[in-house]
Amino acid sequence: MKILYATFELAPFTKVGGLADVMGSLPKYIEDENTQIAIFTPLIGSIDTEKYEIKEIPNSKLSLNFGYAQYSFTLKMCKLPNTNINVFFIDNPKFFSCFNNVYPSGIDSWYEQERFITFSKAILEYARLLNFKPDIIHCNDWHTSMIPIWIKTSYKNDDFYKNTKTVFSIHNLAYQGRYFHEILDFAGINKDEVYHQYGVEHYGTMIWLKGALNYSDKIIAVSPKYAQEILTFEFGEGLDWTLNNNKNKLIGILNGIDYTEFNPKTDKLLINNYDESSLEKKEECKKDILKHFNLEYKKDRPLIAIISRLVEQKGIDLIKAVENELMNIDADIIILGTGEKRYEDFFTWISYNSKNIRARLEYSAQLCNKIYAGADMFLMPSRFEPCGLSQLIAMKYGTIPIVRATGGLDDTVIGYPNKNATGFKFYNYNAHEMLNCINETIYIYKDKEKWEKLMQNAIKSDFSWSKSAKEYKKIYKELV
Repeated sequence: MKILYATFELAPFTKVGGLADVMGSLPKYIEDENTQIAIFTPLIGSIDTEKYEIKEIPNSKLSLNFGYAQYSFTLKMCKLPNTNINVFFIDNPKFFSCFNNVYPSGIDSWYEQERFITFSKAILEYARLLNFKPDIIHCNDWHTSMIPIWIKTSYKNDDFYKNTKTVFSIHNLAYQGRYFHEILDFAGINKDEVYHQYGVEHYGTMIWLKGALNYSDKIIAVSPKYAQEILTFEFGEGLDWTLNNNKNKLIGILNGIDYTEFNPKTDKLLINNYDESSLEKKEECKKDILKHFNLEYKKDRPLIAIISRLVEQKGIDLIKAVENELMNIDADIIILGTGEKRYEDFFTWISYNSKNIRARLEYSAQLCNKIYAGADMFLMPSRFEPCGLSQLIAMKYGTIPIVRATGGLDDTVIGYPNKNATGFKFYNYNAHEMLNCINETIYIYKDKEKWEKLMQNAIKSDFSWSKSAKEYKKIYKELV
């Protein structure tokens, strides 16, 4: 069986959110002696080609027509680190390598559409050029939504793809690729064939993601709870009718994490390694991360961490609503992340005007791991959360998550006071309910016996890819 993964971000080469981590990990657990894998991703300018030994494939120049213009591409490749899996990087200086950011801000919306359309079409043509005839093309989010549509329309009579099935993963339904139908001409898709409610049309505009839902052979949501939630008006982001119409091919599979990368026992970034039998060593990691954020270490004073994109989805408004209470809470709070300017400005202000809250407006993989290890608690008050990986990583590091019970957060965190509790949950999207949950967590933290039990439960939780990968394999085999 041949499986092609199409993704616009891929760890460790490029990373914005959980999509990169999933695509950098899942294929490792799918590959076996009966499965051949190829991963396609764009060559973003920030990728260190020397470090990863990325080489251009000879005679790989490809010219493709879009609208009234022709664009040229080249193909480079390397192995996914510590595997034998081929990663193919599609290069075009106009769309990909000219940027150091995967999703540059402030670009024209038509140009943004062009980036994803040209990338997705180049994948299909390069697979043909490489004679990699996929049994399955696994697409991710709206950036590659065009592929299932092409397979069922423009390529439906193409011998190379006649037996190819498409799987589409929803990592975040909120990002849909809505645009005007004129973009279909640029993509080379016949408007009459797809511009209807069972295709891409949506109340006078078009949505690429809607097309992927209608034309793919299988739809995967990244947690079972999220698969249920998106069928409702509240979480369906305007596509709940379409999702219900395709409910027979929708399944929720929980994301996993790669414990070879996230493990406090072996993590080389930590000042002190530890495991479930030496959790007392975690205190040195706490002292270390407090120094990074210019906060004073105080014994028995808890440290709450947030690592997040600073966007509405992540519940930042709840934090803003109780800022005065948090500035006077019996705990220190550290934040790492970037995002919307209004939220960045808020965290800058509160860092300068509080004694206990500090923010670093950046992304740093090194700091992330130090925070996971050094914090006592990890706050994720998301408005919605398809899966979430941060709470899984935090638990592995013995850091107790405080989460809103939605999507994958509800699936993965067992709330206190359950016997096997691994964290704390609040249920309504309400700032004071969140604050009460934080205060309860701080109260339990002072009971060292109960807190030790929570930490043991959390660090022993198993969210490795092994179980989830079996479910993916089952789907692939059924489709083939």
